[in-house]
Amino acid sequence: MDSKESSETDLQHIWVKVQQKLKITSRRIGSAIPYIAVDHRYDDIGSTHLTWWTNGFWAGLLWQMYHATQDQQYLEVARIIEKKLDAALAQEDQLDHDVGFMWLNAAVTDYKTTNDPEAKARGLKAAQILAGRYQPSGRYLLAWNGVDKKGQVIVDCFMNLPLLYWASETFNQPEFAQIATNHAYTATKALVRADGSVNHIAVFEPQTGELLKTLGGQGYGEGSAWSRGQAWGIYGLALAYRNTNDSYFLNQAKLVANAFIANVALSGYVSHIDFRAPEEPVYWDTTATAIAICGLLELSQYLPTDQQQLYHASALKMFWALTERFCDFNPADDELLTGGSAKYHRASDREVPIIYGDTFYIEALLRLLALDLTIY
Repeated sequence: MDSKESSETDLQHIWVKVQQKLKITSRRIGSAIPYIAVDHRYDDIGSTHLTWWTNGFWAGLLWQMYHATQDQQYLEVARIIEKKLDAALAQEDQLDHDVGFMWLNAAVTDYKTTNDPEAKARGLKAAQILAGRYQPSGRYLLAWNGVDKKGQVIVDCFMNLPLLYWASETFNQPEFAQIATNHAYTATKALVRADGSVNHIAVFEPQTGELLKTLGGQGYGEGSAWSRGQAWGIYGLALAYRNTNDSYFLNQAKLVANAFIANVALSGYVSHIDFRAPEEPVYWDTTATAIAICGLLELSQYLPTDQQQLYHASALKMFWALTERFCDFNPADDELLTGGSAKYHRASDREVPIIYGDTFYIEALLRLLALDLTIY
């Protein structure tokens, strides 16, 4: 058996374990809206934080499982969550740019999978809310709400742009795509550094659109390299290339990917929270690694064969590092991926199971098995 066959067999073995676990945990978690697991149980934030940006990821995971297994159980629970989020969709003043994450996972994926007209309508509503955040003076989408957040753009938003491209194509409204592309150019120039590291936040002057400064955000500090931001950059820039066919985005995706790979190669192919934080203490963020794997696999599709190997091989190394060191396949525990970190400077958000870690880990596995569903 050659290494390729061996790897395929090993991946199938992990897929069996994931199916065995999710069959049980999906029933236990049900239509709750999970965020962080404490003592091996995901909290349900549906009644307290319904507009929180992570609230579509459990539905997205369930849609991936349905696509790969055709088990109706996953579809039924995902639909309940999708409808539960209708109350959030009605609270426009509480929503921000992450309507993309929320309704790409919950509603647009439903529409792509089942052609459901209600899901289609939800996707359009979310796209309209996102487009409404566009700031023509600076050609960007405003990330957050509040006076203190004026003019702020964050790297995460690359992942929300596919909602606008989907709406543009589905409803034949090219203005959605134009907004997404304008933002992608603005954000890339402001956030991606020459060495391939990435700023988390850029701040623009609201009236003139002039770039004022960059901020450390959820990383260690200003000028540092928050690893999840790097991962969003890899995946999001590859998606920008897919949607625009502009090689500028492809080259920028490679630049950011190369920087990510160089850094995780020094830490056993799992990312620290920030690549420029002090060496001690060591804090991991497995979610960044899972997202980066998906991004590297997305990126490699658009490259000539002689360039694909670096990204595909690195993605595999990261996948196995996560699987061997940080995965919990015990069906008695809710979480699948441990060691996730939402931000550097808050202890309660460091090295804990976070729902999007599970979602992107499963996407990574299904991509490697060619069983994945395109959510973004």
